[in-house]
Amino acid sequence: MHITLQRGSVRAEIDTVAAALRSLSVGGEALTEPRTGAGLPPFCNGIVLAPWPNRVAHARWSLDGAEQQLDITEPARGGALHGLLEFTDYQVIAQQDDLAELAAAIAPQHGWPFAMDTAVRYRLDDDGVTVTHTVQNRSDRRAPWAVGTHPFLRVGGHDVAELTLRVAADRFFPVDHALNPTGPAIPVDDDTDLRTPRRVGELRLDTAYGAVTHGIGHETARLTAPDGATTTLWQEPAWGYVQVFTTPEFPRSEGLGTAVAVEPMTAPPDALNSGEGLIWLEPDERWEGSWGLRRTPPVG
Repeated sequence: MHITLQRGSVRAEIDTVAAALRSLSVGGEALTEPRTGAGLPPFCNGIVLAPWPNRVAHARWSLDGAEQQLDITEPARGGALHGLLEFTDYQVIAQQDDLAELAAAIAPQHGWPFAMDTAVRYRLDDDGVTVTHTVQNRSDRRAPWAVGTHPFLRVGGHDVAELTLRVAADRFFPVDHALNPTGPAIPVDDDTDLRTPRRVGELRLDTAYGAVTHGIGHETARLTAPDGATTTLWQEPAWGYVQVFTTPEFPRSEGLGTAVAVEPMTAPPDALNSGEGLIWLEPDERWEGSWGLRRTPPVG
């Protein structure tokens, strides 16, 4: 099931499965890659990643000295990918013309001995959307938490390959053949530096960034079209990481093409093992954090 929201010229569709952002447009100009039809979203387009974003190496981690074995959900690389709610059908707990809130519980399971209540609220703004994630630890012990999302960004009908991408991040995480981090983040290099805008069609990235700078309005990334129109990603300071993924094989009605996911995250890949960015919640403790997208029209 999906929900349609409208506020003036701003329109969004939300899928109840994975609380996914199915589409977002302002004045008929797309800010995200829209989904059509049923079935799994291509390349996890728009889904919520919780209680961890990205992957857990070998689907294993240690909790107070005891090894935890998660289900392997990425067989080709042997990891646990994108959390525990990727295929969960959320419950709609609030809905207005321009707002929807969806909730899902995480039950104790293989490698995850915690109960959590989670929710995602989409609220349309005059130029985009604000997305707020909440969680409450329902366990009798403290529990780790991290969250991310997986939007593929657009600037209207412009060819994504011709857009330029800027990401305000000074460091990136080197990875092994299975895309697991090999250590802490290091300074960006010629291949990964996006602090100066670069043409998307020239990028080949599946890269997590740290040391993210939150600019005016919490801006962290900007996708710009040749006419000056932009789609901007903003993140509250608790969201200190961004994953950038590019592909030349994103399926659209006209065939395969270039696409770019710019994914806000509160922790980097494999955070359950490194501990970096994890938010530890005491029993009944609640956490809330927001990110969003906004459109700026063409120059002139």
